[in-house]
Amino acid sequence: MQQARILDPPARPDAGLVRLAPRGTSTKLVTVSHDSPDDGKLMLQYGAGNAAAFEELYSRHRAPLWRFVLRNLQDEAATADVFQEIWARVIAHRERYTPTARFTTWLYRIAHNCCVDHWRRVGRSTRREHPAGEEVLAGLADDGAPAPDEDAENEEQAAALQAALRELPEAQRAAFLLYVEGGLGLVDIAAATGVGVETAKSRLRYAAARLRDALTGT
Repeated sequence: MQQARILDPPARPDAGLVRLAPRGTSTKLVTVSHDSPDDGKLMLQYGAGNAAAFEELYSRHRAPLWRFVLRNLQDEAATADVFQEIWARVIAHRERYTPTARFTTWLYRIAHNCCVDHWRRVGRSTRREHPAGEEVLAGLADDGAPAPDEDAENEEQAAALQAALRELPEAQRAAFLLYVEGGLGLVDIAAATGVGVETAKSRLRYAAARLRDALTGT
């Protein structure tokens, strides 16, 4: 397999990045699914020796996965290393893969673990999360409450989102990016990060609340 060619990072790593709706528009988080019913089948085919199946999987998932890692690590050199490590682990586990969960959930569990491993290697301590208060949960109830999720008006808003993401505790940022970049639902986010569904829900809602406040100046 020509691994170097297959594992080149996306040419436009920020293409399709989660952005903002026009200010004042009522929005809610929308899951963008990057999975396909035959992703698991492709992985099984790859495990059986079909290199073309891997190329198809990589083509489908490379851009959102790159964005997920980049937004977590905030460093392109580190992102390139971790991105390679994720796919190296996918390759290493190709013969042991079993479709007990969505391929995307499995892939982003590997990605999350690789990001955590990176922080351990560089000695960065995880920032403590503030508990999600009742007012935060109420403000982000599933009733169409405003939250950052759609197309950006301009580059200034995109830069503001990037800055706001940097300020999130790592666990909250991971949950948010798994939702908007990975297209995972709460159950899959919980599975990918090794926490309960309620914890994943709390992290996601609190992240969305903090981003909304940062971007609207409230």
